[in-house]
Amino acid sequence: MKNNFTFTMIKPDAIEDGYMGLIIDKIINSGFRFKFLKMTTLSIDDAKKFYQIHKERPFFNELVSFITRGPILVAVIEKKNAVNEFRKLIGSTNPLNADKGTIRKLYAKSLGENAIHGSDSDDNAIVESKFHFGDSDFFNGL
Repeated sequence: MKNNFTFTMIKPDAIEDGYMGLIIDKIINSGFRFKFLKMTTLSIDDAKKFYQIHKERPFFNELVSFITRGPILVAVIEKKNAVNEFRKLIGSTNPLNADKGTIRKLYAKSLGENAIHGSDSDDNAIVESKFHFGDSDFFNGL
């Protein structure tokens, strides 16, 4: 059952550029259903915790600065084989390499400002969902 859910985040660049509604529409029209959804702003400490996997990377501080510069929309979405299906929908991290019609090809500015996040595995989808929505019974059952 856990492969029917994934986590996503619409990033500050896409929200600033007015693409949030278009991205949500594309997600829904691709057959995903929203289970949890909220707009929030990450503190620097929370951003460092969320991206701790990248803490040794040279772009870590830039990433933290970027993700905390404005509001984000976080969501848990549902569809069969959600992680893989969503990764196809959002496209390559670098929008120059993203397939035509993907969210990043349509709305991302660059490798660093790539509009949207999608979990890269079922396990990370649960970890990231719990980070943003708490340790509810819903996630514990996955």
